[in-house]
Amino acid sequence: MAHFDEELDATGLNCPLPILRAKKALGKLSSGQILHVIATDPGSVKDFDSFAKQTGNELLESGEEGGKYSFYIKKS
Repeated sequence: MAHFDEELDATGLNCPLPILRAKKALGKLSSGQILHVIATDPGSVKDFDSFAKQTGNELLESGEEGGKYSFYIKKS
């Protein structure tokens, strides 16, 4: 996925910081905009899945490459 409106670099941060920062960043976005989060915490995969379900935001895509996890979250 290439298009996003805001990027959050949460590399080097451990749970729950990537989620907390993402929540804050999403708060600044308008409905329908996309937040791209980059994290290095392996636990963030499960965390972002749960976060999207709990907040009603849509996890469009997630993946891992070279130890970096990428998440695309669409604000509801």
